[in-house]
Amino acid sequence: MAKEEMDDKELKSQEEQIREEEKFAQEQTTEDFNEDQETAAKKEEETEEMEEELSEVEKLQLEVAEAKDKYIRLYSEFDNFRRRNAKERLELVKTASEDVIGDLLPVLDDFERAEKAFKEKADAEALMEGFSLIKNKFEKVLTNKGLTAMDSKPGIEFDSEIHEAITKIPVEDKKLSGKVVDVVEKGYFLNEKVIRYAKVVIGE
Repeated sequence: MAKEEMDDKELKSQEEQIREEEKFAQEQTTEDFNEDQETAAKKEEETEEMEEELSEVEKLQLEVAEAKDKYIRLYSEFDNFRRRNAKERLELVKTASEDVIGDLLPVLDDFERAEKAFKEKADAEALMEGFSLIKNKFEKVLTNKGLTAMDSKPGIEFDSEIHEAITKIPVEDKKLSGKVVDVVEKGYFLNEKVIRYAKVVIGE
C-alpha cells in the first residue's frame, strides 16, 4: 500500500514537472514569437527608412541634374551672346568713322576744285576767298560732330588739365608769369573730352 502511494506521488510529481516544462516552453515560444515580431517590425522600419533615404538621394540627384542642365544652357547662351557682342563691336569699330568720312568728302571735293582753280589762274583774292569758304565748311562739319576748340588765348592761366607746356620764356610783364603767352598748337574737345592738348608757351 505504501509503495502504491509513493508511485502515485512520483506520478503526480512527474505530471507537475511536465506541466511546468510545457508552461515554460509555451512562455519561451511566446517570448520568441514576440521577439521575432519586434525584429520584423524593426527590419521593416529600417527598410522604410532606407527607401526614404534612397528617395531623398534620387530627388537630390534629379535636382542636381536639372541645375546642371540649366547651367549648361545658360553658359551656352552667354557664350553665344559674348561672341555676337564681340563681332558687333568689331564691326562698329570698323564703321565708326564712316559717317564722319562721308561728311568730309564734300570738303575734299572743294579742296580738289580749289587746287584746279589755283593751277588755272593766280588770283590771290579769289583763292583766299575760296579757301576761307572751305575752311568754314570743314569747321562746321567738325563742330556738328562734337568738336570744340579750346580757349587757349595768350594771357590765360596755364591749366595742366588741357594745356601742354612745351617751353618757358622770360617776359617783361610780371603779370604774364606762369600764364600762356603763345599757342603753338590748338587743343580740342570732342563732346567735352580732351582729344588733343593745346601746346603752349608759358611766361616766367
